[in-house]
Amino acid sequence: MSRQAPTLEDVAREAGVSRATVSRVVNGVRNVDPAIQDLVRRAIERTGYAPNQAARQLVTRRTTTVALVVSGAGDASDTEQNAFATRVFADPFFGRVVGGVVAHLRPRRMHPVLMFAETPEARQEVVAYLRQGGADGALVVSTHPDDPLPALLAGAGLPAVLFARPGRPVPLSYVDLAHRDGGRLAAEHLLERGCRRIATVAGPLAVAASQERLAGFRDTLARHGHPYVPVAEGGFTVDSGMAAMTSLLTEHPDTDGVFTANDLMAQGAVQVLRDHGRRVPQDVAVVGFDDSSVAVTCRPRLTTVRQPVEEMAATMARLLDEHIKGARTEPTSVIFDPELVVRDSA
Repeated sequence: MSRQAPTLEDVAREAGVSRATVSRVVNGVRNVDPAIQDLVRRAIERTGYAPNQAARQLVTRRTTTVALVVSGAGDASDTEQNAFATRVFADPFFGRVVGGVVAHLRPRRMHPVLMFAETPEARQEVVAYLRQGGADGALVVSTHPDDPLPALLAGAGLPAVLFARPGRPVPLSYVDLAHRDGGRLAAEHLLERGCRRIATVAGPLAVAASQERLAGFRDTLARHGHPYVPVAEGGFTVDSGMAAMTSLLTEHPDTDGVFTANDLMAQGAVQVLRDHGRRVPQDVAVVGFDDSSVAVTCRPRLTTVRQPVEEMAATMARLLDEHIKGARTEPTSVIFDPELVVRDSA
């Protein structure tokens, strides 16, 4: 005969406490002495007790699930929606976000559910999913400055935290990077290397982070007597970096230093420079941004401005957890500092 699954009563006997105490620990009630909590958790491990999640949800009104939403803007066709998802999974940035989120959630027995919201219908599905209790809250990574999802979530009073400051002010918590400081670090490093004919491959100029990185870069060069900086706009992809670098070389063939607004574009720029017979960093120094896996697989390895994406994502998940539990009732912002990581390309 199969052994009957352990019950709350079994855990209570093993721990030497009441069934009610075990129930409070299992359901995350906070007014339980830490020593008692530890005693109960060890008894749970010894007995192999597994809480009934459906029953637990009725008590706590929580699913232990959060929606990780990658959101855009516009009304995309089916083909464009598929392309949107493909771009997300191809970008190492998103993988780092997922890693940071999971690092916070997993020890707390919480789980992310991936959702895409690149159309009006998809955004309404996200809001309805949260309203119906499908998840306790949302972690939102927006890819467009005009993304209406943050305002929809705020208007519905749903717990949500954003990765990056929203394009339009909304009363939601967010994490972000001091992007201007990142541009400053890149400019100072190229100047210290002796670069004098410096250009930049900017990210999409509709994106606030791209604007900030470019502004910090330009301002620092201007303070050092470089009033004009050639700019080519890219799209945060390898191909766009190649196209932008080709344009810069055509118009400014004497360029000796380049700052690209992410590592994927830096990889594309390095490839174009190599194809044009330019040595990196001897002829043209290249600085990227993000310190993603691309930075160490690129040849030469990229000098880059580090964005601590994993730590930022884990903090985003922590803030959402606090909002869900009621430990935090007002929105807040957490701004991280960039760091220059010097390797071989500059």
